[in-house]
Amino acid sequence: MDKVAEILAEASAQAVEPRFRALAAGEVMEKAPGEVVTIADREAEAIITRRLHELLPVPVVGEEAVAADPSLAEAIHDEPAVWLVDPVDGTSNFVAGRPDYAVMCSLVRTGRTVASWIWQPATATGYRAELGSGAWRDSERLTRPPAPADAGKLTGVLKSRFLDPVDRHRLEAGCSAFGEISPGRSAAGIEYPDVVEGRTDFIFYWRTLPWDHAPGSLLLAEAGGVAARLDGTPYQPEAPGCVDGLLVAADPDTWERTRGILLNA
Repeated sequence: MDKVAEILAEASAQAVEPRFRALAAGEVMEKAPGEVVTIADREAEAIITRRLHELLPVPVVGEEAVAADPSLAEAIHDEPAVWLVDPVDGTSNFVAGRPDYAVMCSLVRTGRTVASWIWQPATATGYRAELGSGAWRDSERLTRPPAPADAGKLTGVLKSRFLDPVDRHRLEAGCSAFGEISPGRSAAGIEYPDVVEGRTDFIFYWRTLPWDHAPGSLLLAEAGGVAARLDGTPYQPEAPGCVDGLLVAADPDTWERTRGILLNA
């Protein structure tokens, strides 16, 4: 666990942090409509991929490698173990000079996330989780504090960008039953720790890319929270496009109440 945390922090220090608010012309590219990538993403992923493979020689499924060759994501289902890597989670924030970005990694065995790491460079904060062994912020074990019993006091995030307009309108209308609702911080590596630490009570995601959600979902589950599909199935990493829709919440009761309100909307 410590070695992987070191790999992420060192790759960040070498390839990512020196370019924060210092990206040169030509170092930001569009890899898909509305999706940007930087030289920092690509260099960090190359460093992390090499060092993880040296640590445990199983396939490394990195966000940028999959952008170049989507077939690589099939290893999540086809191989007994894979590493998932998001070299700069929150690239749009990074490009804009906002500190809400993270470097993330998880280890998946037979389709189940068994270990995860999140490094937040702006605050030099490391989160990690191991299946059955708890969730941690640096050296402190984390337990999600209780959420309010009154739905009107719950704070949440609705990630509706990839929903069709009809569903987006319906869910946004349903959110009137809750307290403060925000569009989120554009980085799963920031948003999941916010739920774990009690700053947010729930998040509804539609698109669920595996490198975005495997790290935080395990962290949350090991802290006492829930990350599940709307049918109640616990989150497990899937290749992009296989399954969408994910509700994460502070605890099982909050998950059930939030799901009921959103679906009844």
